[in-house]
Amino acid sequence: MMLFRLSIKNLKKSFKDYAIYFFTLILGVAIFYIFNAIDSQTVMLNVSKNTHDLIDLMNQVLSGVSVFVSGVLGFLIIYASRFLIKRRKKEFGIYMTLGMSKRKISLILLYETLSIGIISLGVGLLLGVVFSQAMSVLVINMFEADMSQFAFTFSNGAMIKTIIYFSIMYFLVMIFNTFSVSKCKLIDLIQASKKNETVKMKNPIVCVLVFIIAACILGYAYYNVTAGVQNIAEFSDLLIQIGLGCFGTLLIFWSFSGLVLRIVSTSKKIYLKGLNAFTLRQLNSQINTTVVSMSIICIMLFMTICILASATSIKTSMAENLKEMTPVDIEITKPVNASKTYYLDVTKEQDENSMVSVRKNLEDLDFNIDDNFKDVLEFSSYVDDNITWRTTFGDTIDKVLAKYSYLNVDQKEILIEISDYNRLAELFNIEKYSLSNGQYMIIGDYDEMIALRNEALKIGTTITINGKTYSPKYKECKKGFIDLAANHITTGIILLPDGALENSLEAVNYLFANYKTANGTKEEKQKVEDKIRELNNHPNAENIILNGSTKIEIYEASIGLAAMATFIGLYLGIIFLISSAAILALKELSESSDNKDRYMILRKIGVDEKMLNKALYRQIAIFFFLPLSLALIHTIFGLQVCNTILETFGRMNLLASISMTAIFLVFIYGGYFLITYFSSKNIIRER
Repeated sequence: MMLFRLSIKNLKKSFKDYAIYFFTLILGVAIFYIFNAIDSQTVMLNVSKNTHDLIDLMNQVLSGVSVFVSGVLGFLIIYASRFLIKRRKKEFGIYMTLGMSKRKISLILLYETLSIGIISLGVGLLLGVVFSQAMSVLVINMFEADMSQFAFTFSNGAMIKTIIYFSIMYFLVMIFNTFSVSKCKLIDLIQASKKNETVKMKNPIVCVLVFIIAACILGYAYYNVTAGVQNIAEFSDLLIQIGLGCFGTLLIFWSFSGLVLRIVSTSKKIYLKGLNAFTLRQLNSQINTTVVSMSIICIMLFMTICILASATSIKTSMAENLKEMTPVDIEITKPVNASKTYYLDVTKEQDENSMVSVRKNLEDLDFNIDDNFKDVLEFSSYVDDNITWRTTFGDTIDKVLAKYSYLNVDQKEILIEISDYNRLAELFNIEKYSLSNGQYMIIGDYDEMIALRNEALKIGTTITINGKTYSPKYKECKKGFIDLAANHITTGIILLPDGALENSLEAVNYLFANYKTANGTKEEKQKVEDKIRELNNHPNAENIILNGSTKIEIYEASIGLAAMATFIGLYLGIIFLISSAAILALKELSESSDNKDRYMILRKIGVDEKMLNKALYRQIAIFFFLPLSLALIHTIFGLQVCNTILETFGRMNLLASISMTAIFLVFIYGGYFLITYFSSKNIIRER
């Protein structure tokens, strides 16, 4: 009982030492609960079965991510415990001098860990429950459910899961503390405060050379992922650039301390002003001993910003994409030769059913088009044995294969007459085109493939169909598409003058339409879709092959994917941000503890408290914002890579996503910075 009272007294007395520890634990518990409570929040949503299936998948993925997150938080908690053990070595030495055994010291730490764990779990769960209500609003918004469904939710499952996971973490901390105390020797504990790391000054000339090399490496990597991104054909090429970025970052921090100290020391007015000399040498010592740590933290911050920015923008980007890519309610397609892939193996052996239109097939299934559809449009696409990707790439084919060796360049091109496409363009409310006799053009919206096609169009590659040669009207592909989709997937469709395809083989029959409803509500449209799904149970369905895509299905699948990407990105981004900030904070607190005697000497020679605090503030600010500054530079180029990777989802709304990311940085990273400053200030005040 006496040991328990002593541990509680230690907690009260050393609360300033535990501030970062508490802040990290409470944030970790709250965030862990919030993201694991999404399961209970999505249960109340009134959504379709397809959306519910996607929600179940998202919750399973989040549950898996939680295992990884718990590992990161567990490492962070043990890392923080190392600081607290180091901070109290002298105290433990005094206990042992007074006759206390290591077992009793371990019991004190056990009681302290239990007390901290109970308090942090309680406060963290309380905050988690409060902020999870805001998450409920985000969940409803993501799945575009009715806000009238919003209600206060508490997840028993998330609470139990949080308690179990963090209890395991605290148990591991107890084992670590016991092991650390058992290894301690009395002489080491008593003299712990007198031990300092030996720091070797670096040659400034070498620092300058290394800095220049690092800048060149980073510049080369930046160029390759932006202006030279077309040279990155495979994922391994991207990994090489990431490796160069990590190596360049390491060299930057290795050279930075000696370089800055040398530059500033040449200006006596700056170097000798106030406590600048002391601050710079302290900072030089810190960076010299934490080069690897600073590099890792910088990379983690870079990943955090990119993840958060991408996650917060993908929903908006996909919503804009869907509005553009699903202009009508339904698309039904019928391969002319249903047993084969229409654009590869269409043959002249077409059975009687393959020649029947989509409309006739729907009528055979007793589906009344006029009662259910409006704005109906039908047309066909064609193929020609002589018109393949190899043909249309022309003299650029070797260049294309050198870059994308996996492409099936013997794939037949999709051919459509210009009047058919223009009727579709009018229905879609997109740009229409015109062609003269002997001309062709290519439309598409998948940027990577369009760039390849543009190379062939620039040199005027011709094609021959039914004995007639056609030249390109434009030197580049034009924007256009024919299929309803969530993403930009049209790799290229050849448009030809009317009559050019009379002797070509039909590939696919298309039918596009909007639903005929009284008010155009989603519920009314859903009833029409239910009728269409029931066609699968019709007796004639076995003999008819139709493929369909609907706006509602595409939309539900897309918002489910967007929600999954957003929540996983937020989850990982916030955890990485907490980890980076906490490690920096603990290192800075440890440094303040080691340098307490130096600050005491400065007081003795007449330096006032205000000047000491100012020097401490500058030192911590530079230490915190140095890795963040380089991470922000990395992010400028990294977001362009993210934008390229996610371009099929639509362009990222950078302004909104960066604003949201800035809020997280200010709240979490700024919060750690302020707590670190005030805790360090208390440490150096100790007599």
